[in-house]
Amino acid sequence: MPTEIIMPKLGESVVEGTVSKWLLSEGESVQQFDPIVEVTTDKVDTEITASASGTVLKLLIPNGTTVQAGTLLGWIGEVGEEIPDRETTTARPDQPRTETLPATVSPDPSKFNGEFVSPVVAKLAAEHEVNLDRVRGTGQGGRITKKDIKLFITKSAPANQVVSTQPLTPMRQAISKHMVRSKRTSPHVTTVFEVEMSAVIAHHQEKKSQSDNDGSKLTLTAYFVAASAAALRAHPIVNSTLVGDKIVLKAEVNIGVAVSLGEEGLIVPVIKNAAGKALRDTARELHELVTRARSRQLHPDDVQHGTFTITNHGTSGSLLATAIIHQPQCAIMGVGSVQKRPVVEQDTVVVRPMAYLTLTFDHRIIDGATADMFLSKVKTVLENWD
Repeated sequence: MPTEIIMPKLGESVVEGTVSKWLLSEGESVQQFDPIVEVTTDKVDTEITASASGTVLKLLIPNGTTVQAGTLLGWIGEVGEEIPDRETTTARPDQPRTETLPATVSPDPSKFNGEFVSPVVAKLAAEHEVNLDRVRGTGQGGRITKKDIKLFITKSAPANQVVSTQPLTPMRQAISKHMVRSKRTSPHVTTVFEVEMSAVIAHHQEKKSQSDNDGSKLTLTAYFVAASAAALRAHPIVNSTLVGDKIVLKAEVNIGVAVSLGEEGLIVPVIKNAAGKALRDTARELHELVTRARSRQLHPDDVQHGTFTITNHGTSGSLLATAIIHQPQCAIMGVGSVQKRPVVEQDTVVVRPMAYLTLTFDHRIIDGATADMFLSKVKTVLENWD
């Protein structure tokens, strides 16, 4: 009897998911535990594996469709096997089903150095009547990416003409809803401190080669996680959330670190029990989480139960930014780029590596004085790193 492909429940609070991309087509063979479909939720992007070996008999839900957990997505079985007559759960009303692409817009892979052209690229090319033979691919092995198509469309269009529109991806939709909800929920206030990074830079230079050798991959972000964990222990009110008319102080210090996925958006994996970890262990766990985030291998639990968030916008050169609180937390710390600047020490101008830290906080829970004491503690830990 054929085996069902079911939309799983990817976490306690995750009740629906979006079929981002089928990795196999009808008629293709699949082995048990092979990835078969990419799924996006408001928590994580992940791959669903086949629960049995066989042939993909039927795919019922098109790419881009959001459905409830437990929805029948398709069938795996033996060639010629009859598919049971079972109704599928319909897509969420506000998420219309995406039409499947006609065969005429699926390019012949042999024309593109043997690389697969994704349905998104093929659809975009078809919508704008782009001949893919004229597009230079910048992806791995010369693969044509969505960015390549957009660049070709832009260069080919007359000046001042709107050349392309695109819908929000499921991830961007989730980010959009979360950010708007946060601004409507919390009165945001931001305080800014400047920190002198000489001690951290010296320690990082001393330990970096050793960390590369043992796989812990020490980065400056690990220092900010450690310093924040110490400050959260010293000022537990910053490690809290508001439930009704009560402030709930969290026992665990679980620090989320925002990870950029490029134009797709960002995701926030969480370092659990950060206050109890050595710097090297924090660095190793951070490296693992970032690597899995960018390869879409995070598990739902990796992005849950955070109590505080750090966004290191300085990795892209930004000096100063005011972040949006990651609900239901009450604060988020932004880290600017570390740059050498002239500063005054004992009436003498010297050059030091400096960085701006920002704390954006929920003014219902935290006042400015508390926020300043928290950032002052972070600053003290970093400037006196030993």
